[in-house]
Amino acid sequence: MPTTAPPHLMRNTNFRWLLGGGLVSMLGDQFSMLALPWLVLSLTGDSLSLGIAVALMGAPRAVLILLGGTVADRYSPRRVLLASKLANAAILLALAGLLMLGQASLALAYAAALALGIASAFAIPAGTAILPQAVPPQSLQTANSLQMGARQLSLLAGPLLAALVLGAHAGAQRTGMAALAAAFAIDALTFAFSAWTLQQVRLRPPAAAGAPQAMWRDMAAGLAMVWRDLPLRSCYIYWAVVAFFVMGPLQVALPVLASERLHGAAALGLLMGTHGAGTLAGMLASGLGGAWLRRHFGATLLLVDAVVGVLLMALGQIGTAWQGAALLAVTGLLGGYVQVAIFTWIQRRVAPAMLGRAMALFMAIFLGLAPLSAAATGALLRRLSVGELFCAGGAMLLAAAVAAVLWTDIPRIAGSTSVASP
Repeated sequence: MPTTAPPHLMRNTNFRWLLGGGLVSMLGDQFSMLALPWLVLSLTGDSLSLGIAVALMGAPRAVLILLGGTVADRYSPRRVLLASKLANAAILLALAGLLMLGQASLALAYAAALALGIASAFAIPAGTAILPQAVPPQSLQTANSLQMGARQLSLLAGPLLAALVLGAHAGAQRTGMAALAAAFAIDALTFAFSAWTLQQVRLRPPAAAGAPQAMWRDMAAGLAMVWRDLPLRSCYIYWAVVAFFVMGPLQVALPVLASERLHGAAALGLLMGTHGAGTLAGMLASGLGGAWLRRHFGATLLLVDAVVGVLLMALGQIGTAWQGAALLAVTGLLGGYVQVAIFTWIQRRVAPAMLGRAMALFMAIFLGLAPLSAAATGALLRRLSVGELFCAGGAMLLAAAVAAVLWTDIPRIAGSTSVASP
């Protein structure tokens, strides 16, 4: 690693193009995330139909994301990400045009959800693999901090912008479809703009690739690489355990907690908003402690998870919304801080030729376990009170962190300062 201080990241042309185009596209995504459920409910008024549409968008990501990472490694993250952005723009423009022509149908909504889900399975690993080839290695921690912070900001501000568009013409069914078409068209334009900015990015030449082989062999090679790397394997297994015990309570039990104890959707909005704001603050703060995190990556990871476990147990005992908001703000702050550190550690540890597959496997853990964790939480809430469930989930997370300290090498992992060889 160079010993001189890196230049200010915002002077880096590649990063400015990536951050600007990505932020515009992420804001646009929120238009479709609101418009697609509204389209299904406008056509059917049926929660089951909405669930099917959400599943059609989510299932391809979980099933195809490892293939998407393999394709990104083979054909370059930039090319795969550009193709996915253009595909998303075409899908959304077609959907908007058909709605304007009065061709709205449930089958059309399902087809759009499936197509968008397939495109995202290739975009997600390519998007996470492109940054190490676009910015100087010494700026990677800060670049991840700003880019992930921008994503979190879009999750907070994007729905408000989308609500303004969708609410501008509320009323008659015909006018409602015009508003939905406008929302999809706006998202399509943001994808097109992001594709143009991506074309301005110039990546460092990758290392020479090996002899071409079958796609499934490339995929297997990525899995084998993660398995052979003991610190990487230990962390992936540990993160799977953490995801299972944390995602379900936050997705399912938190609304139940707001309903049973805090008396309303406004309280749930406050809880989710403070958690999101805390996450944004943690992501931005993570860019300030890059050197320290590199020296104490594993110990920091386990310490944060242990504290979050205690906070989840405390969340099960709250009686007012402000107590929950305070606990979730701290939980989000800690979570956002380590999220950036985790992404940076993987990007530094894994060689560029394997990074798409490594990041795809990381994402697959969360995409695959999220529905299982949510289902398990829903089933447990039939037998346990919401307070007991939060206590149990927090205790299991704390136990997992303690077990990792006692029986794994994770506490002794330092952040990689250079990529490993493939």
